[in-house]
Parts: sequence; structure tokens; C-alpha cells
Amino acid sequence: MNSRLPVTPPPANAWLAELQLGFAARDGRTLLRENRHCGPLRVQKALYPEGDAVCQAIVLHPPSGVAGGDRLAIAIAVGRDAHAQITTPGAGKWYRSGGADAAQTVALDVGAGATLEWLPQESIVFDGARARMETRIDLAADARLIAWDILCLGRTASGERFRRGRVDLALRIDRGGIPVWRERGGFAGDDALLDSPAGWAGATVCGTLLATFPGLPQQAPALLERCRAIPPADGARHALSALPNGGGLVVARYLGDSSEAARHWFAALWHELRPACCGRPAQIPRIWNT
Repeated sequence: MNSRLPVTPPPANAWLAELQLGFAARDGRTLLRENRHCGPLRVQKALYPEGDAVCQAIVLHPPSGVAGGDRLAIAIAVGRDAHAQITTPGAGKWYRSGGADAAQTVALDVGAGATLEWLPQESIVFDGARARMETRIDLAADARLIAWDILCLGRTASGERFRRGRVDLALRIDRGGIPVWRERGGFAGDDALLDSPAGWAGATVCGTLLATFPGLPQQAPALLERCRAIPPADGARHALSALPNGGGLVVARYLGDSSEAARHWFAALWHELRPACCGRPAQIPRIWNT
């Protein structure tokens, strides 16, 4: 896909928002010990739907969408032996831009023996949006991670296609300082790869689920067998594989036209992966049902 364009400066009326969260384990309980925000990004309270060991946080963005020029920065640190689950109350929206780029950076740090579940709902990129999304995840040698991302191009329910604008994406995962996953791409609304079989092949929704934890190489064959028996409900193109780098990584990919089907498929995979990764059965966050 095309290389990145130069970053355009934000307009004077752009939203600038930061959120810093820190989780720590104390006497069998995971505490939200740091909750700092600036601008329209926040977590209202720590939730414990599964008991003290797992702290759930719902990241709120009150404007409900990201406009041209907005800058969002999220930094989350999960301390030794803590277990944090992060999600959002609904789909993120990236609005049409008048010319300026909008950007979101996410930095996740997972300490020794710690667990992070990064489970945001889908991002919808409107026609004409200019979006930059970058995520970096640093894992301790024995940290555990389940993370997913779902990207929707255009508001297909209203017949909109992503024909103008630009999207740039970057994801980096390191374990113990060793690269585990590197992914970077960018495309404009008129990019031929959106319709090419070598790219999006005309699809409007793509998704990636990643899981890594100690002992995965030994459990991967049985896990993959169970997960491959669960196809997306809409019959979309999909794939599952396990990579040996960094001690093991499960990768699931969705390419189709339904964010709902992608989310439900990832949730079904999470039901299989979570007991192995986190030592706990999957319990759907209540906010997903509202």
C-alpha cells in the first residue's frame, strides 16, 4: 500500500485528549492505582464483574467521534501479576475531515506475570476521514495478552463507501524487548488495493485478533483445532494460525462486510482462548449488551 503522507498540523479547534491508566496487584486484587486524563478521554470507575482479581475499565470518549485534527493518546501500564480488561461502550467513529489528519496513539505496557485483555469495539472510518492509528504493546517475558481490532471502512448500513480520505495503521508488539509482531500499512480511498484480491478484495471490514501467553506453543495445536471449528456466522474470509516467534502468538484474521459478525466471531474465539491464556472462563462484559 502507499507510504505515509506528511502529518498535517491540527486546526485550532481540534480536541487534544490523553488518558493514562495504571493497574497494580495488591493482596489478590487488581487496583486501578492511576487514572489521569486530559480532555475528552476518561474512565469513570474500576469495575469487578468477575471478582477482585480482574479489574475492568471502560474507556469513554464523550464526543463519540474523532474529527479532523483531533489527537488522542492512551497509555496503559499493567503492573506485576495484575489483570486488566479494557473495552469501550460502542463503536469508535472517525469523521470526515476538512483536510487535517486525526490521530490516535495507544501504548500498552504489561509487566511480569501480568495479563491484559484489550477488547475495544470496532472503529468506523467515514468517507473522507483522514485517520492515523498507532498501537505499541510491550510485554514482559511471562506476560499474557489477548487483543483485537476491527476496522470498518464507510457506513455501509447507509450505503456509504470509503472513497475519499486516507487511513494509516501501525501495530508493534515486543516481548522482553524482542519483536513479536510488526504491521504497518496505509491506503487512500481511491487505492486500487481496496478492490484488489491482493488487498481488501472489495470487503469493507477487516479484523485482527492476537493472543500470546507462556505455554502457548504446547497448547497451540489443540487450541487451533477448537478455534478453527468456529467460522464467522456470515461466511466471510478468515484465517487462524500460530506463530513461534516470541514464545508463541495466535493470529486470527477476518475480512468481510459485517462488523457485528467479526465481533461475534472474535468473542467466540475469545471464549476458547481466555481459559488457556488467562486461566479464567470468558465472561462477556455487560457493556457489550447495551
